[in-house]
Amino acid sequence: MKTVSAKKKAKLRRSPGTQKRIKLGPRFLRAFEFAAEKHAGQTRKASAIPYIAHLMGVASLVLEAGGDEDLAIAALLHDVVEDCGGAPMSKEVRRRFGARVAKVVDGCTDADTYPKPPWRERKEKYLRHLAAADADTRLVSAADKLNNVRSILSDYREVGEFVWARFNGGREGTLWYYRSLRDEFLRHAPNRITRDLELAVNELELLAARNSPPAVEP
Repeated sequence: MKTVSAKKKAKLRRSPGTQKRIKLGPRFLRAFEFAAEKHAGQTRKASAIPYIAHLMGVASLVLEAGGDEDLAIAALLHDVVEDCGGAPMSKEVRRRFGARVAKVVDGCTDADTYPKPPWRERKEKYLRHLAAADADTRLVSAADKLNNVRSILSDYREVGEFVWARFNGGREGTLWYYRSLRDEFLRHAPNRITRDLELAVNELELLAARNSPPAVEP
């Protein structure tokens, strides 16, 4: 029978989520209602899935990684500035949920103006921003990207190369962006989210390589 070493037991005791109980109170419920209201009518790309499903998924990942109530709230609201009002919405988030939540939400926003800048320009700017972002922002951002890439993988298995038509960056741009995100998050000490993001992006690359369009001869 295989036994668990004392060192491994100590590591398990110190793992995120096992150190202390995370309490979710009325603020979290208010944030959920706020997110559901602001994103009402929005769906995930090329689907009928309510957008709140993505926000719930990101919040779940953050809590499972040991994030506290502020970070769970930021996860629920991470797209509200970008998709539901721009800079004025950032001020409302700060007023309702506090400076720490607003800072993380702003840190997960790649554009707060309309119309948005060109796609590649926005993504390159966001990658530069992540390089200097604080740990709170990186945690929520990594959870967002992990939830997204898992969704892409699931859809890719179902519809194949048609999945790329959903994204402004197309096939090559989307793959470039998620590779860059993976590499950026791995520059810091890994956590359960960044490790899972690495695995998911690697799997997406493998699937894409197997389904590469044939080269066009000159």
